[in-house]
Amino acid sequence: MFRAQFWGVRGSIPVPGPETAGVGGNTSCVEVRCGSSILVFDGGTGLRVLGQSLAKEMPFTMHLFFSHVHWDHIQGFPFFAPAFAPGNTIHMYGGHNVAGTVETALAGQMENPNFPVKLVDLGAKLIFNDLHDGEVLELEGGAKLSTAAGHHPGGVLAYRVDYEGKSLVYATDTEHRPGGLDQNIVSLAKNADVFIYDSQYTPEEYVGTNSFSKVGWGHSTFEEGVAIAKAAGAKKYVLYHHDPGQNDAAVREKERRAQELFANSVAAREGLILEIA
Repeated sequence: MFRAQFWGVRGSIPVPGPETAGVGGNTSCVEVRCGSSILVFDGGTGLRVLGQSLAKEMPFTMHLFFSHVHWDHIQGFPFFAPAFAPGNTIHMYGGHNVAGTVETALAGQMENPNFPVKLVDLGAKLIFNDLHDGEVLELEGGAKLSTAAGHHPGGVLAYRVDYEGKSLVYATDTEHRPGGLDQNIVSLAKNADVFIYDSQYTPEEYVGTNSFSKVGWGHSTFEEGVAIAKAAGAKKYVLYHHDPGQNDAAVREKERRAQELFANSVAAREGLILEIA
């Protein structure tokens, strides 16, 4: 089994409500199963819901990879119930070049007066690991994890999972390079079966046609996602990290425009399951 399930697909801030219920309002969290191995990418508010699902499998070992430690990617961790349960082991990973380590960022958001329980008081065994651009990990069960640096204020890591001849790439919170494609991301996504990419903005939102420019904010557009998918030879492109200002209709329209350029495109939504093998 090689499967991805989306538990949080928003960027910047959670946006609950009737206008976002179809796509979902939780921030970034994607679960990947490689056989019996549990890999999770980012700990936004979607991680809380994933924790409820995983409770029936305790005790377990999982690997939690953070793209970076901005708030919308870590804010779900204090509400991840399995982290409170003795017997669970959680391997935590983050880029060494990201502003603040995963451990210091998680500890900081759980210090008084922000939260009543400290990181050191959690019952699960937490093992912290720093990763470097280009690093490759061999995980139990046969999965291989590769990293590549993206383009985001403070730094960000993108990830690729290879398992039994299939592959998935998770590249969020990365901004396309002016004047050309980000070859780091193109190389990481080479022939990927599933390419999950930061598609927070439409091209018009990015340049500020009707508002203000988002250039330099560290996010990308569906047009750039399509360009990378084509250059890399990726098979499926998943639009991810939707802007909090985009309601369900806006995300569907973004998806439609992407599909005109790359037919096998889909906008991520909570509950979406992709069978990769």
